[in-house]
Amino acid sequence: MKGYSWRRFFALLRKEWIQVRRDAMTLRIIIAIPIMQLFLFGYAINSDPKNLPTGLLSSDHSKYERTIVAALKNSGYYNIVPLASEAEAEEGLAAGDLLFVIAIPPGFDRAVDRGESPSILVDADATDPSAIGNATAALASLGADLQRDLPAIRQSEPQTPAFQFVVHARYNPEQLTVLNIVPGLICIVLTFSTLFVTTLSITKERERGTMENLLAMPVRPLEVMVAKISPYIVIGYVQVALILIASALFFHLPIRGSIPLLLFALGLFIGANLALGVLFSTISANQMQATQLAQFTLMPSFLLSGFMFPFRGMPLWAQWAGEVFPTTHAMRIVRGMLLKGNGWHEIAPELWPIALFALIVVTIAVRFYRETLD
Repeated sequence: MKGYSWRRFFALLRKEWIQVRRDAMTLRIIIAIPIMQLFLFGYAINSDPKNLPTGLLSSDHSKYERTIVAALKNSGYYNIVPLASEAEAEEGLAAGDLLFVIAIPPGFDRAVDRGESPSILVDADATDPSAIGNATAALASLGADLQRDLPAIRQSEPQTPAFQFVVHARYNPEQLTVLNIVPGLICIVLTFSTLFVTTLSITKERERGTMENLLAMPVRPLEVMVAKISPYIVIGYVQVALILIASALFFHLPIRGSIPLLLFALGLFIGANLALGVLFSTISANQMQATQLAQFTLMPSFLLSGFMFPFRGMPLWAQWAGEVFPTTHAMRIVRGMLLKGNGWHEIAPELWPIALFALIVVTIAVRFYRETLD
């Protein structure tokens, strides 16, 4: 046994390679992760979002208005949607269906011709400052570009602007990045802590040899899963409370919505993540496989949720993929309730996808739960 033996080395190497080939799931995930990273960062991530949903409030539909609207569309940043009322505009901003509302005042043409330099009010959803930054910056150049379309008497006075855009940053007037990051961080922390805890639950019992005792009990798969999930829901609520208190004290995060409603929504989100972890634990042969499945899910969940990069800047296929993950909907709920004061009516469209995700995941986990060790 003295000295280094190449024969023994190659024997062990052959053994390890056979073991790797037998662990097909781990091998697939190792290959899939870098490919997924390449496509997500190459195609899905965009820090300069275009075609942002923009509502238009106007009563005159004048010639200058048509010129301004055409210029906004040609900039590539604004996707103009006519609105019927201010109430519709408020509802669109609160729900996140609109990122901008442009209000052109009555008598706009007449005011321009008289040299009164009227103002066009632009309400912007500033809950995510990075999503609207370039679009609002583009407004400054539009006024200068439109001077050529004004009457000759106005063109002789270039020092006086024909009109001006007045941007009103809603929900985050100072456009502080921290007010966007901290609410999203609540969802990220919950996803990390809850997903990994239950991901190892069943595989840990199987590897420690305690699964026999669990299988010997007169319990159904659904009862096992609910029992494993329930304690961690309480722990998740403790984490939420700590983050909210610390955010309010140190970062002055506003809490404008109903706290009980927020806790209900986050409870559903916590349950969905815990259920996903149980599913991974159920279909995995060991803890390594379960952990890799969780890591494989976490990356697209974070990147496509709108936490790190503007959701509206992603291509349509990436937005559809992001809608699958509960993190995307939870992010909108938390930001909307904390910064906008959203209520049940505004968050309901984001709650049912989380509930549907949890139901599907639990159903699959029950289906694949093995009541034997084979």
